[in-house]
Amino acid sequence: MNSIILLAEIIQEPQLRFTSDNQTPIAELRIEFAGQRPEDPAIQLKAVGWGNMAQEIQANYHQGDRVILEGRLGMNTVERPEGFKEKQAELTIQKIYTLDGASISGTVSAAPPAPATPAPRSAPPAAATTPKRTVKAPAAPALESQPELDDIPF
Repeated sequence: MNSIILLAEIIQEPQLRFTSDNQTPIAELRIEFAGQRPEDPAIQLKAVGWGNMAQEIQANYHQGDRVILEGRLGMNTVERPEGFKEKQAELTIQKIYTLDGASISGTVSAAPPAPATPAPRSAPPAAATTPKRTVKAPAAPALESQPELDDIPF
């Protein structure tokens, strides 16, 4: 299964266009995310959203927004003017989350909901308390009696 989740920043304003055959909306944008190690440079990637997702991305997200993107990663082969072919990665967005807790497409927000405070509990009546019992745990077996299994001849 091809699935990826990225924390990224939108570095190019989403552009909305439509397919020529059935006028399906497509939003294209460029995102940037940190490399694996602190000394690695940031990585840029093209991301696309289709249909209703494309229209909502174009309407609600702008350059500079930090988002969490969930989707599929694909590779496209592009013919370069220099006469050679180049492969470029592209993220097809299935869900998008903002980092401030708001979300689109009815998806769950990235920020967890604040925990509900429980109602204050009154102390139970004194007659209803039961005495506490102490249970003693069984003793752990001695380690010396275990066979040595570290020397496996593979």
